[in-house]
Amino acid sequence: MSVELPFAPVDTIIRRNAGSLRVSADAAEELARRIQGHGATLAIDAAEHATADGRKTLMAQDFGVEQAIDKDSLTLPIAPVDRIARLRIDNKYRVAMDARIALADILEDYAEDIALAAATLARHANRRTIKAEDIQTYFELFE
Repeated sequence: MSVELPFAPVDTIIRRNAGSLRVSADAAEELARRIQGHGATLAIDAAEHATADGRKTLMAQDFGVEQAIDKDSLTLPIAPVDRIARLRIDNKYRVAMDARIALADILEDYAEDIALAAATLARHANRRTIKAEDIQTYFELFE
């Protein structure tokens, strides 16, 4: 599965949580891959909610969000998040703009938590660089 999410905004999220640590390109790529998988899984659940309500359009409420935030406040771009939402659901579903924004917000929060933990793991290992292995270790420990 190719990664739909560009690495640059993911790198930005990691750097926000890294403090003085450096960030390897592999870390951004690994986190982007994890974000994408999580987003696709959330979209499956959202599609089930929409189907139960007799709709073919995913809405923010299908992701458990009552009111979407302003899209300009997000780091993750909306277009790739739309593609992520469609990765594992039938093409019969549409994804409303509020659902795209809601999913981007959820994924950004998810990425922030992982990035913060990865920074802690890198410091614990007495390294000055956050690596892909820190992201992987997070998932081994907490998922």
